[in-house]
Amino acid sequence: MTAAQEPEPEVLVRREGGIGHLILNRPKAMNALTHGMMMTIGRTLTEWATDDAVHAVLLTGAGERALCAGGDIVAIYRDTVAGGTGTETFWAGEYPVNLQIARYPKPFIAVMDGLVLGGGVGVSAHAAVRIVTERTKVGMPETAIGFVPDVGGTYLFSRSPGELGTHLALTAGTATGADAIMLGLADRFMPSENLPALVRALEQMSHVDDLPATLDSVTETPPPAPLLASVAWIDACYSAPTAELIVANLQQSTSADARATADAILAKSPTAVKVTLESLRRARQLPSLEAVLEQEFRVSIHSLKRPDFREGIRAMVIDKDRTPQWSPGTLEDVSDDEVASHFTDLGPDELRLTELARPHTN
Repeated sequence: MTAAQEPEPEVLVRREGGIGHLILNRPKAMNALTHGMMMTIGRTLTEWATDDAVHAVLLTGAGERALCAGGDIVAIYRDTVAGGTGTETFWAGEYPVNLQIARYPKPFIAVMDGLVLGGGVGVSAHAAVRIVTERTKVGMPETAIGFVPDVGGTYLFSRSPGELGTHLALTAGTATGADAIMLGLADRFMPSENLPALVRALEQMSHVDDLPATLDSVTETPPPAPLLASVAWIDACYSAPTAELIVANLQQSTSADARATADAILAKSPTAVKVTLESLRRARQLPSLEAVLEQEFRVSIHSLKRPDFREGIRAMVIDKDRTPQWSPGTLEDVSDDEVASHFTDLGPDELRLTELARPHTN
């Protein structure tokens, strides 16, 4: 293969002025993450952390459709069908990078333009500066494929106002950019047309202390958050202690949107819904992102061994028949013991992030 035929890297690594710029570069796959991409991000961040010439880091996505639509779930499906261990390896490498971003010693600026789903949340919503646009659609859609929010998603959603995070997690719904700011997943709003101006302004920034003024020059007041119109019924219905009671509350609500939401939840994997609810409730009590990521890794590994994850990917992504056959098929058939089993210790396979005082120095 000649140099002209070589594919571009999946992560473009650039240096302009005092800015280190990471560009997720799989636009045809909506920048879905691979193990190699996460390793490139982690390795580059480690180098830049001690490079005095790098004042701040910028993360963007190639194309106009997505910052990142999540992990490469087609690769996960193929790995599970083949009985491989690539998925565990991917997660074991991904989670420390999520934490590395959250604990980064320099300003990490993520532009959450377009779709930001699943793993895309993990590489952006833990950043020091999180910028959304009018094209932003952010969410953790895992229950739709028989899985549970991870990459720190349960940490973020469990700390969103009221029960809004619970609502988005159980329904696999998405939020607008304005919603994301209200939920605590983002900080600033910028018209997408300002992205080139943002990159230029950051590259021309002479000192990191100029960052607030630089951001002010391209961001603006966000529009109203659509989710605010639903706060009353969301908080009332989702305050129930179990998934079954939450659905019953939604079905009995005077709000048509609430009743439709009950149907949306019932279409998701019953196991995933109940484990997600328990994950959120436990995450709310855990003291740190590190502890929540450790819990999410534990739950993810157990979920990987259940039938719904593979079946969900098959139905929604592989065969695209949109008719997953969940097992068990109802919320009532998912026992408390089955839910609890997702949180049991993995022994030597545990992810031990709380032991890492400075993740970026790995």
